[in-house]
Amino acid sequence: MSINLDLPPELENELFTKNSWLNLTLSEYILRVLSIKQVIANPPKTGDELVAYWQSEGVINSRPNITDSQAHTRKLRHEAQTREWA
Repeated sequence: MSINLDLPPELENELFTKNSWLNLTLSEYILRVLSIKQVIANPPKTGDELVAYWQSEGVINSRPNITDSQAHTRKLRHEAQTREWA
């Protein structure tokens, strides 16, 4: 289904700004925002439901370059603890 909306320029700019870092089209972003309403109304109640939700949203396995998550976490922690402050 297609819907044409005349958005106020401020709202259009806000949607565009929030969407820009996700690398989605504005239509895809709006669809994502609207679909979140279902999750808010009926949040996952168990760990299995939460994992299924994360998988459906592409969060799980979104970083295929990380083959050992525990080693990656240790590396990030070490970098954070030993970084030098300007």
